[in-house]
Amino acid sequence: MYRIKCLNAISKVGTDSFLENYALTDDLGEADGILVRSADMKEMELPESVLAVARAGAGVNNIPLEKFASKGIVVFNTPGANANSVKELVLCAMIAASRNMIAGAQWVRDNADDAAIAKDQEKAKKQFVGCEIKGKKLGVIGLGAVGAEVANAANELGMTVYGYDPYLSVNGAWRLSREIRHSTSLKELCSTCDYISLHVPLTDNNHGMIGKEEIDSMKEGVIFLNFARDQLVDEEAMAAALESGRVRAYLSDFANPVSTHMKNATVTPHLGASTEEAEENCAVMAVKEIMDYIDNGNIRNSVNYPACDMGTCRSVERIALLHKNVPNMIGQITGLLAARNINIANMMNVSRGEYAYTLLDLESHVDEKAFTALRMIEGMIRVRAVTERS
Repeated sequence: MYRIKCLNAISKVGTDSFLENYALTDDLGEADGILVRSADMKEMELPESVLAVARAGAGVNNIPLEKFASKGIVVFNTPGANANSVKELVLCAMIAASRNMIAGAQWVRDNADDAAIAKDQEKAKKQFVGCEIKGKKLGVIGLGAVGAEVANAANELGMTVYGYDPYLSVNGAWRLSREIRHSTSLKELCSTCDYISLHVPLTDNNHGMIGKEEIDSMKEGVIFLNFARDQLVDEEAMAAALESGRVRAYLSDFANPVSTHMKNATVTPHLGASTEEAEENCAVMAVKEIMDYIDNGNIRNSVNYPACDMGTCRSVERIALLHKNVPNMIGQITGLLAARNINIANMMNVSRGEYAYTLLDLESHVDEKAFTALRMIEGMIRVRAVTERS
């Protein structure tokens, strides 16, 4: 029986999809896997029993990826599971800002006790005249699961869409409508578009990627939408641009001491994935990822180890080895097994940066002495038998 600890409330639709050899636990000390949403894990010390952490969402800035990788703990996320939810909120925010809906609604609240409000609104509405998004130019920074959804939907609404993503994959490109235009630089996109929507993951290297230089290159009166992460934008520079009028409106899904005091900023409390459907999709996807790894050794959508999929084991035994990406590691592993007359029926070795993963299907069982020898190889982090051993 494998034990799973939930650090946050996880959709029951997801947790109910665990197979019968899994059970939820409140005791972190006995956990084999962890499901998490927003809980801060950066200072957490996990027991050696933990094999994997699955984040029911896309962002993983609350998880110490390098620390867990060094301990042989595979971290998963659920890219695309909440993409439609975020897309709909972005479109909602863009249209609301274009039509001054929030300011207009506030005028109604402020004048709720006016007996002549039905008459007075005809004069007042002149100050809330907006514009239609059809025919306007939208720039989408980052064309992953969410960015592609936003770009395609805006295109269907009649906008001219420009995309910028220097890391766009082939599969990502196939998701895009052929009508999406390619921007070769961030500054080119900023200077071209009437609306800009940001959709890149936060990393150690892109804090403040939308800074004063990028903001100064934007068109006068641009509307900027940030439903990715607040740290991606230099919000002090954004606040100054809002004061000057260069940026007409800033729509952010991340409340903080700076964004909440900006002029012409509308800030929501991280609602991007806050729909029942998104929470269910993320939970189900996270559960499937963690079970496929524990039961089969397969890695899909990991953010600290490489992808690896050998399906279901059809041989006598499958073993998984997480190790440093160093020369002669495979030679040492296969040599050790060969010396014990253990034949390899199938294998896969993949690497990602300084870490690597090797999955082996074997034609005979590995005894404890062989496991001990494998664990003693320099650079080896974790060795486990994936299939149940007799």
